[in-house]
Amino acid sequence: MKEPTSSNEHTPTPEEVRAATELIDEARAGGRRLIDSLSRLWDDLLETSALTTNDDEHDPEGATIAFERARLSEQLRLARADLDDLDRAAQRVSTGEYWNCERCGGPISVGRLTARPTARLCITCAGAPAG
Repeated sequence: MKEPTSSNEHTPTPEEVRAATELIDEARAGGRRLIDSLSRLWDDLLETSALTTNDDEHDPEGATIAFERARLSEQLRLARADLDDLDRAAQRVSTGEYWNCERCGGPISVGRLTARPTARLCITCAGAPAG
């Protein structure tokens, strides 16, 4: 990672900090709602499958139940990872690092941050191979 030069760094305005905080907070709330919903589905699936004495291996519905467990498990994992990324983005806002690329130190465009509040790289670095 290159050391950013002060001429490349973006110093956010109070309005930019407020807008980024609101955007991230909204996304975090949505992420928590998604996790809650997926967790309820997971609990329901476990309860339903516990009530049956069928063996997934020999039950014609077994593959469906196993597939649904795997699908929900992965969706929960991804939703939790997204929420962790949003928490890191909120931390970056509080330190002022949010608007600067972690690789080159240059600014990350407001459009990119609006579209992807968890972006840590400018569009140029995001498209370049890691090195």
